[in-house]
Amino acid sequence: MTKIGVIGAGSWGTALSVLLHSNGHQVSIWSIDAEEVRVMSKIREQTFKLPGVYIAKEIEITGDMEQAVKGKDVLVLAVPSPYVRATARLMKDFVQEGQMIVDVAKGFEEETLMTLSQQIEEEIPQADVAVLSGPSHAEEVGRGLPTSCVIGARTKKTAEYLQDVFKSKAFRVYTSPDIIGIEVGGSLKNVIALAAGIADGLGYGDNTKAALITRGITEIARLGMKMGGKLETFSGLSGIGDLIVTCASVHSRNRRAGVLIGQGKTAQEAMEEVNMVVEGVYSAKAAAKLAVKYGESMPIIDEINGVLFHNKSPNEAVKELMERESRSEYVSVKWPEENKN
Repeated sequence: MTKIGVIGAGSWGTALSVLLHSNGHQVSIWSIDAEEVRVMSKIREQTFKLPGVYIAKEIEITGDMEQAVKGKDVLVLAVPSPYVRATARLMKDFVQEGQMIVDVAKGFEEETLMTLSQQIEEEIPQADVAVLSGPSHAEEVGRGLPTSCVIGARTKKTAEYLQDVFKSKAFRVYTSPDIIGIEVGGSLKNVIALAAGIADGLGYGDNTKAALITRGITEIARLGMKMGGKLETFSGLSGIGDLIVTCASVHSRNRRAGVLIGQGKTAQEAMEEVNMVVEGVYSAKAAAKLAVKYGESMPIIDEINGVLFHNKSPNEAVKELMERESRSEYVSVKWPEENKN
């Protein structure tokens, strides 16, 4: 039995707590919100963020960070991406040398352009930091529906240990050494999902969404490989897999926010109506800055930034995407006459 502290009592943290408890582990959930701790402890449910999923009485729910962290074999960091660094600072004095921290949020830090694992490693250098990502809505994991994810870690030993901790009959886990590729795919898919939602809000069809998904993963992979990620990662669970589910699912808060923007709401109004952290909004500016830093063309990312932060109308953004200069789909694929040279 593994002792696990889940830091963050939102939908994903709660769903993973339920999964890990069902795997036979000793689990505690930490929340910064005292009222959330009180209500969840009393009714054994995250009523607002994950209704209908029972939290077993053996799962401890606490607001004491020291209690949640000390003596645990594994820590699961499940707070929204804008709060990862601040939460890591709250944790650091209680984390032991080599203690495993699995980040399950997705995003970049806008000011530094650091990934979430890089922020955690900077704040808690004594930790063994890993990431978990893939097409995995909390609403479905909490209900025990079949799901597959990937664990990224610095060493094979850590990845395989965590694989055993998380895997179940309904939760299949793969391993990968490509942490940067996993994080880039997981972060940028949220921005593309905003675009897919905007297209839905505008009343466009399946053709539009398919184009956004396929051209979106191309943009993600080009940037991700320049940052050190591997092409195979972007064709896998944390790349195209996570992108498909986030662009298409009714559970996706990023897609839902995009739909509202397409229907005429501002980004702020959309986030207020979704009433949860829309991580794609926070990742969009960082994505645009990364594109400049690495000299990569990312037209979908650029247009989303125009809509979110520069008062560009969604219709105008679509028009500019469609009217870009004609080109080959993949410049690396050569015509026969070019191969003769």
